[in-house]
Amino acid sequence: MSARGERFKASLDDGRSVWLEGKPIHSVAEHAEFKGTLHTIGRLFNMLDDPLERDIAGFLVPETGKYAHSSFLVPHSPAELAQRSRSFARWSAATNGMMSRLSDYARSMVTGWYAERQQLKQLDPQFADKISAYYEQARDNDLFLTTAIIDPQIDRSSGLDDKRLAERFLHVVRETSEGIVVRGAKMIATGAPYTHDFVIFSFLQFQAEHRKHAHVLIVPANSPGLHIVCRESFHHPNERNHPLSSRYDEMDAVLFFDDVLIPWERVLLYGDAEKVLALRANQTANGLAFHQNVVRFVAKLEFVTGVAFAVAEAIGVTGFLHIQEKLGELLTQIDVIKALVIAAETQAKPDAAGVLVPDLSYIETARSLGTRYYPRAVEILQQVGAGGFVQTPSDTEDFYGPISKLMHLYFEGAAVSAEKKVELFKLAWDLIGSPLGARHLLYEKFYAGDPIRGLANHYNRFDPASLTDPIWKLLKENSKGKSPSI
Repeated sequence: MSARGERFKASLDDGRSVWLEGKPIHSVAEHAEFKGTLHTIGRLFNMLDDPLERDIAGFLVPETGKYAHSSFLVPHSPAELAQRSRSFARWSAATNGMMSRLSDYARSMVTGWYAERQQLKQLDPQFADKISAYYEQARDNDLFLTTAIIDPQIDRSSGLDDKRLAERFLHVVRETSEGIVVRGAKMIATGAPYTHDFVIFSFLQFQAEHRKHAHVLIVPANSPGLHIVCRESFHHPNERNHPLSSRYDEMDAVLFFDDVLIPWERVLLYGDAEKVLALRANQTANGLAFHQNVVRFVAKLEFVTGVAFAVAEAIGVTGFLHIQEKLGELLTQIDVIKALVIAAETQAKPDAAGVLVPDLSYIETARSLGTRYYPRAVEILQQVGAGGFVQTPSDTEDFYGPISKLMHLYFEGAAVSAEKKVELFKLAWDLIGSPLGARHLLYEKFYAGDPIRGLANHYNRFDPASLTDPIWKLLKENSKGKSPSI
């Protein structure tokens, strides 16, 4: 592993409080459950040192003369927007779309705020200086960033007027000369053990009286009093039998803030609900960040489709019409999302600062479709392989044991050897039937928020007159020619 990957891995042993299975992790960099994922991330970071990869994954920063990941590139031209897209696609292809929070999403949000810094001064006169300093620090030091924006799932029927919730949702308990002290919890922090900083805000609909809950923060992962509580690990040490679980478990966590001091320079906004909501809705930051979501999703659909095609070929079912229909449906999914990415990029428009922002309407459409496409893609893969997924042997080592002759005889495929067929089916099972696979199915349904609300927002943001006016016009013209009643 070259310098960047090693530096990233070593930087995680910084005193952070990470908990797994009820025990503190003393070295994230060396812990067995994180080994495969950290190796994967390290290889991605190394692309910026590779002469064959760095111009695809990154860009040369004029101020430093060094390469940074293109999620930090502020696009002012179609070529620069295309560079960002290529960068997202390269990292996504390297992980088969299976790692959704590789830092490029949260980095893009920070880049959007930085790009809009002069316009966002109206929210806070110090915002521009704070975001500029942080953006440069993150860009020049390869900082890994992730978000934690959901409040604890305690009682969704209530809100901040309920003191039981207000005291457990992240809030300011006091202000000091050094910064604000916060207490409460946030979820779902994907990639939490591996991040350097968390971008923290909330989806709550604040009211003016909720000032202590209204904030936008950048929180170091090693902040004293911050505890990163991981879910059960889905990592598996056997790479051959679990090729995805051994490499791509991003890890999700809940964050406990036990009176954590956030320095003022990391407090981007605080105390004004209206201004926090305005920053959260910033079109530039959302456009740049959500763009990454959709580019990554193309890679994931291509991966699922590739597995489905390989399984169909391996068992000789590609000639059946109903299988062809299902495989064709997977191809249409890819084409639709690709087309929406192209539309978002070609219809990009400059914002007030001259930043070229992908068209959010197409991006939001792709994100909404994704909540239905991915479950359907998994269902099709299940239908293609059917019972074969639960008939694979426990280990490919069986091919070299006393019954190896029988193994080769009865596990052979129509187009591949028995051993290759078993390896393929184990890969497919890791995708659709393992704990990691189940997590991904849930993730793709809900990572963009409530899918019902998302679709409703398409309607609420749309001007219906553009579609209804021609209807009323036609009816009006039709009524003019009607014969009078007798």
